[in-house]
Amino acid sequence: MKKFLNSVDTVLTESLDGFVAAHSDILVLGDEHKFVRRRELKLGKVALISGGGSGHEPLHGGLVGHGMLDAACPGQVFTSPTPDQMLAAAQSVDAGAGCLFIVKNYEGDVMNFDMAAEMSEGVLQVVTNDDVAVENSSYTTGRRGVAGTLVVEKIVGAAAEQGLALPDLKALGDRVNGATRSMGVALTSCTVPAAGRPTFEIGDSEMEFGVGIHGEPGRRRDALKSADAIAEEICTAILGDLGERAKGPALLFVNGFGGTPSMELYLMYNSARKIFERSGVEVIRSLVGSYVTSLDMAGCSITLTMLDDEMTALWDAPVHTAALRWGM
Repeated sequence: MKKFLNSVDTVLTESLDGFVAAHSDILVLGDEHKFVRRRELKLGKVALISGGGSGHEPLHGGLVGHGMLDAACPGQVFTSPTPDQMLAAAQSVDAGAGCLFIVKNYEGDVMNFDMAAEMSEGVLQVVTNDDVAVENSSYTTGRRGVAGTLVVEKIVGAAAEQGLALPDLKALGDRVNGATRSMGVALTSCTVPAAGRPTFEIGDSEMEFGVGIHGEPGRRRDALKSADAIAEEICTAILGDLGERAKGPALLFVNGFGGTPSMELYLMYNSARKIFERSGVEVIRSLVGSYVTSLDMAGCSITLTMLDDEMTALWDAPVHTAALRWGM
């Protein structure tokens, strides 16, 4: 294993110290490294809180700021944060209008956010489950929450900034999640620092189709194919799952898993866009880059969100975070 480390025991805290120092104009680090929050809170606004295991950066800490999250709780690598982290974050950013937890559908995350919600008042939750690859996996009952979580956080975050009430934000988050589908493919494994070896073995001429963002098994192991062929299978799965809803305006998000260069991600975007548009999808908004990663894994995911006018306007609304910035 070759990584920039001082100690596997301090990799998270040292990374968080550097991350918040680099973005100290917009971020504050919570006590005991329990959470990252916005520096400037907005009185009377519903607070949005998310989190999950580290190793997916810039999700979620890189999405804290104006127009997105108010706080993010980082767990150890690929390990859910604890309920006391969510409680501390909620207490720190609650501006008087309640809190909305945005939770990826992984058993540890769901259990711990549920516990925190039960110990709080004025908290509702949105659970994301956009992955069409498998119905159940190593970490979940039901579909996994993956890159579509970013889309939910952006659209709901913009609505919260505009003053939407907590129940309405919950309904909007569920609607965006319901309009979003994702699927990924891995070309290599990732290496968790504490393990010191790849999470799974994969040959030079193989790919893991439908992989999860922790390296969970996907639909199958297959021989490596062309980018067009990979995109065709992923897009076909997404279109099939959306059914008749897969018509009209949409956001296309091609996400890198951490070890794939931008050149290849844009190549995959080009392939996916052609396939979707041949099927009646009108790609009117796009995002390409490594935003929901799996440490150093080579691979990517494709996410499609069917848009209406409200969702499009909220996607376009100003945002100022470490990872996403426009309109400010």
